[in-house]
Parts: sequence; structure tokens; C-alpha cells
Amino acid sequence: MLALLDLTRHLATHGFTITIVVTPKNLPILTPLLSSSPNIQPLVLPFPPHPSLPNGENIRDIGNKANALLDYACRNISLVRSQDTTVFHDLPNSPSLSSDHLPTLVRSYRESDPEWELVFDLLIANASSWGWVVNTFDALEGQYIEHLKKLTGHERVFGVGLISLLEPVTRGLSEPGSGFDVLTWLDGRPDGSVVYVCFGSQKFLTSDQMEGLAIGLEDSGVHYVWVVKPEQGDLVRAGSGRGVVIKGWAPQVAILSHRAVGGFVSHCGWNSVLESILAGVMILAWPMEADQYVNARLLVEEHGVAVRICEGPDTVPDPARLARMIAESMGGDKSEKLKAKELKNKATEAVKDGGSSSMEMDRFVKELSKFQPKMNEK
Repeated sequence: MLALLDLTRHLATHGFTITIVVTPKNLPILTPLLSSSPNIQPLVLPFPPHPSLPNGENIRDIGNKANALLDYACRNISLVRSQDTTVFHDLPNSPSLSSDHLPTLVRSYRESDPEWELVFDLLIANASSWGWVVNTFDALEGQYIEHLKKLTGHERVFGVGLISLLEPVTRGLSEPGSGFDVLTWLDGRPDGSVVYVCFGSQKFLTSDQMEGLAIGLEDSGVHYVWVVKPEQGDLVRAGSGRGVVIKGWAPQVAILSHRAVGGFVSHCGWNSVLESILAGVMILAWPMEADQYVNARLLVEEHGVAVRICEGPDTVPDPARLARMIAESMGGDKSEKLKAKELKNKATEAVKDGGSSSMEMDRFVKELSKFQPKMNEK
């Protein structure tokens, strides 16, 4: 959602009148944006209760490769679900995924359920949209942007990614009211020596997973910052003094951008992927669900900026193996570290004047300026 709001703020500077459809719980997030521009107005729609949906409201962001894969899976759902491994021949490089690594929506689909049929009809209808605005850039997913253009049959696919992330990072406390400034702690650590550990806002690790990860981090001999949910804070201790455990919120972009951080243990959610790329930090991937397996493959196999250390939502890592992989990945000038810095430079170039994302944003603004909605014929 935050990336979409940054896009909205940028478009408002071009004089567009913008309506944001938002649910009541998420309305407070818009307060700074609404106060910054009279061109932006909210349209509040209640989030309908449903027994099959968890309480709360959230939006997930996925990349181009996952979008293209999900479109194929939705159109061929019976075939995809009947196979142990699916080869996506229409996608660049013909990737193959086991059934366990397919997006969560595909694995959870219930045939003949009218509500699931509606969800899949809507996903398929994406291909007939007027245009696609995607949070990525050419050097990262250029071939998949071109694939989406072929899929939609037009050129209105705009890769505008990372423009919102190039704002100055401010220093601050790791947790409001905690009294601990994680950035000051990082100041006292050598360059590239710290691994940052965070699995996003959705995932709760089991107690066995927490224990395996804790032992692995301690035995790796590497400095670390581990962000855990407040409810799970008592399950882990930083015993050696090499690491700190933050219970709750942490300034992730600022942490990743700090010179001391050289690795990021991540579930490979798309926002975390983009933030690590902008910081030039290698990812130690532990994909668990949704688009994360696809994102991990993109980073590990296509760009070489990540190392896969574990996978699966229920997998308990072997502490000794995990410690060894963390130590080896963080030690010296590993190729993944060097390639991560190269990809950061490409991302930075993309948002500069004349860069791919900057030109794509200009192209998007021009297309919007001449857009004329089609009236339904009677």
C-alpha cells in the first residue's frame, strides 16, 4: 500500500485529480498524503466480513514474473494443480515450479467454489485492463515487462519501480518508546559485518523455527539484528553480545542502508526485495508462501544477488547448517555481495533523468493525460 501511495503522491504533482479507494482501518495511513495535496481524496468502502477471510485488511505486492506466472496458472488451473511440477513454457527462460512453490492463491483454490471462481475471473481480467503500473525496473525484470506487453497486446505496461524509495532516510529509534537506537548500535560495527533478520508483518515463526534460527545466528559468529513480533520476543535471546533482538517495529530501509549491514535474512516479499536491492544488500532467502518462491528464484538464479538458506513455511532449519551458510555468505567478497551492489547501481540509474523508470513514469503521465474512457454502448 505504501508504494501505491508514493505513486499517488508523485502523480498528484502533475495536476491529476486522484481518488483513493480505501477501507476504514487503512484510512489513517492516508492522513499525511491527504494533507499534502488537495488533488487527492479518499473514497471509504467498508471491508465486508466473511467467514473465509481473516480479520484485518492488507494489500500484498508482487513482481512482474509472479504476475505473469499467476496469470498462466489461473487460466490453466486444472492442469497446473494436477501436476507435481509445472513448466511455464510461455514465460522467459521457461521456469519450472513444484506444486509446493506455486503462489498461495493457486494452491488454495477450491474447484467449483463460486467465490474462488470469482477471484480467478478477476485475476484473469487483469490482462484486459487499460494498463499495468508495476513496482519494478528494467534491469531487474525487463524481459517480464516485455512478456506482459505481449500478454496484454499493447504497450501500456509501465515499470516505474524504486522511485519512491530514493528519499532521504532519517535516523530514529528502532521501536517508538523503546529507548534503543539500532542505527547507533550499527555505527559501532564494521562495514558489511551485520546480517539483518526480518520476515515481514504477516509471518509468525514456530517456536522450533525460532530456536533453530537463534542457534544458527549465534553459532555463525556474525553480528546480527533480528526483528521479531512482540508476542514472540520472549522466545529468543541474543546471548553472545554479537546480536540485538528488536521486539516490534524497526526502520527497515534505514537499517538496510547502513554501511554495517551486508546481508538480509528475508522471506522475499516484494517490498523487502526492492528495499534490499536499493541498499545493495545480499539476501539470504527463506521463501515461505505467495510469490516468495518466484521472487527467490529471480534473485538467486537469474541475478545471483541472493543465497537460498531455507524454504517452506513449516521447515525447521538445521542450526549447524544454517550457521555455516550464514558465516560463508557473510564472509569476504562473495559474488552475491558484489552483484547486489551492481544491481543497486542499476536501480539508482533507473530513477535518474533518462533512466528506464524515470522515462516509464513520464510515459505513464503522458498516457494518462490523453486517456479518454470508453462509454458503454447501448
